[in-house]
Amino acid sequence: MNNELQTVIEQMERERGIDREILIEAVENALVCASRKTIGQDRDLRIEIDRNTLVIKAIASLEVVDKFKTGPEEIDVHKARKTHPEAQVGDLIDREVTPENFGRIAAQTAKQAILHRLRQAEKDRLYEEYKDREGDIISGAVRRFDRNDVIIDIPKGEGVMPSRERVPTEEYQMGDRIRAYIVSVKAMGPEVILSRSHPNFVHRLFEIEVSEIADGTVEIKGIAREAGFRSKVAVLSHNDKVDPVGACVGMRGIRVKNIVRELGGEKIDIVRWHDDIKTFVTNSLAPARLARVDVDEETRTVKVTVDQDQLSLAIGKKGQNARLTNKLTGWKIDIRKDGPETDFADAVAAAIGDLSKIEGFGEANAEKLVNSGFLSIEGVMAAEDNELVEMADFSAEEAAAIKAAAEKYYERNVR
Repeated sequence: MNNELQTVIEQMERERGIDREILIEAVENALVCASRKTIGQDRDLRIEIDRNTLVIKAIASLEVVDKFKTGPEEIDVHKARKTHPEAQVGDLIDREVTPENFGRIAAQTAKQAILHRLRQAEKDRLYEEYKDREGDIISGAVRRFDRNDVIIDIPKGEGVMPSRERVPTEEYQMGDRIRAYIVSVKAMGPEVILSRSHPNFVHRLFEIEVSEIADGTVEIKGIAREAGFRSKVAVLSHNDKVDPVGACVGMRGIRVKNIVRELGGEKIDIVRWHDDIKTFVTNSLAPARLARVDVDEETRTVKVTVDQDQLSLAIGKKGQNARLTNKLTGWKIDIRKDGPETDFADAVAAAIGDLSKIEGFGEANAEKLVNSGFLSIEGVMAAEDNELVEMADFSAEEAAAIKAAAEKYYERNVR
């Protein structure tokens, strides 16, 4: 009996709970590759391990030939008949070609082969477990970090939360238990891709928390999300007796509070959906009061006019309210303050004058901004840095400084 191989197999069988036959087959397959280095690449080899004694034999299939000199895959007919009396030229016969000390080679190879088989079995098990669970929410513990990706310990394996799927305001420590949304399950690897920033994470949390959504009475028509900061959720009731907003908020706000707590304090606006775009935009921009709403079907633009005291509320901090309404409705939202019509040149001059007063802008920068379409401090704050770079021809550093100055002024003088 091969004592070394016996020890390895028994240890793996005992510790990992894998069937003995599976382990032996894994060793046989691995030894075919390993034995070629000793026996030769050209032979048609197979490895046989006795299931009881674990005695290993290397068997080569040789062709019987009628010549004195033979190749590595051939055997002289006279020599063949010593073990196979009936052998004829052209026959294929099996011959044992086990080298000396092959048991030692087997023992060295066995553990590596078994560990490889275990890893593959774990991968197969992980894929089978999760391939039909895309869209589910799962809980797990943070195991480690791979650069900015978070590796999460989930049942029967690991999940990966890439940096793009993380919430920018959240920090994780090893051992933290978190819930995440299963975005996709890839066969290669395999990989279970998780997310806490995906809009559907909010959707699934509402399905879990709100029974009316789970049973189809209330439908989520759309979600616009800036993960970690704010989400807008549009809802519709299919039962006239059920208020969709009230159902999502819950008694004393308990339902939405549970979701906000899970999202680390992210604000959630629950909006009543309507097929009339004017009404839908009005609901989405609440609590701002709108003076007038005009719709341009051709450009899919909604022009919203508000009183001066409602402008900052309609736009929101850093333009967030208007931006999320844009995403939620699928229409471009143009918010303007109400006032008397002015000549275009006068309006441009007034806008430049207003922006020039902001510390850190200056008249030259104010003129560049206005000529590029950024007519107010709210418009500057709503713009992305790359928009200022591309549209107003600022450098990245200048764009960042302009945004910082606008936000500082807004905090001190407008809010």
